[in-house]
Amino acid sequence: MTQNEALGLCPLFRGLSETDLQDALAFFGAEEKSYPRGEILKDALSPLSAFGLVLDGTVAVTMTDIDGNEMLLAFVTVGQTFGESLCMLGENAPILISARSNVSVLWLRCENLRKPASTPLDHELHLRFADMLAKRTLRMNDRIQILSRMSIEEKLKAFFTECARDAGSASFTVPFDRAGMAAYLGVDRSALSRALSHLQKSGAITFRKNQFTLHMQRTIGGEER
Repeated sequence: MTQNEALGLCPLFRGLSETDLQDALAFFGAEEKSYPRGEILKDALSPLSAFGLVLDGTVAVTMTDIDGNEMLLAFVTVGQTFGESLCMLGENAPILISARSNVSVLWLRCENLRKPASTPLDHELHLRFADMLAKRTLRMNDRIQILSRMSIEEKLKAFFTECARDAGSASFTVPFDRAGMAAYLGVDRSALSRALSHLQKSGAITFRKNQFTLHMQRTIGGEER
């Protein structure tokens, strides 16, 4: 995938003309950097001076609780961004951002977003950034709904309902392995495997590796009928 194709997946740059795209990259002071798998992009003690847009590979955003358990907050793939709120607010949070594969990241700065818009494109970029943050907040609400479920099977049903909604299909690909799924849901990996097996035997889902199909009926709220 080319850089422009990756940029076209991001709501900040989607649909811009080539001229506007170059101006938008200048507006954000864009700087591309590559990192090997396992490289730390942000440790738990350091603030972010820029937010990232993944051009190639995968980035993980994690947090470790007081018991030393790692929770996966986000799995960021091509065309997606991370660290926007921390960068915009100029604040730190005890999260770790790392390369889960060899990655290429476009770092984008927020300085011009803190200034009044001086051109129509500047105004459009302000609006797009605000819209992106609002949608991220809604996604976090979805995550809270998943984590608030009492049992692992209930968490999985809520998670798969969200995946199916995002894919626009009952069949979808989960973007991480079983260890990543366990970390994302905050559950034990062995218990997760047992719950997946039980859901498949009950006919609620079928799956092969990371390919899943949801069979249970759903309402808008994500509850079973």
